[in-house]
Amino acid sequence: MIEEGYIPDMSSVLHDVEESEKIKMLNHHSEKLAIAFGLLFIPPGLSIRVIKNLRVCGDCHHATKFISKITQREILARDAVRFHLFKDGTCSCGDFW
Repeated sequence: MIEEGYIPDMSSVLHDVEESEKIKMLNHHSEKLAIAFGLLFIPPGLSIRVIKNLRVCGDCHHATKFISKITQREILARDAVRFHLFKDGTCSCGDFW
């Protein structure tokens, strides 16, 4: 993802730790883990659906756009406020969340 231009948004991590630790923390967010699981086990051509009872952080929103672009998969994420449909590197919310 970094080769495609993804830059982690560490403003979502409020812990006072080094940048490498912040990146590790961002990689363990539940929606990223759910999407990784979906990429492994949901057959190509089917959309990946993630339902979350909290808001999606800015980094996860940005990362999911890149994941949808790189994998050519449609990802539907439902957070506490709205639905997000990620397709070809864009989100249906228009980056308003």
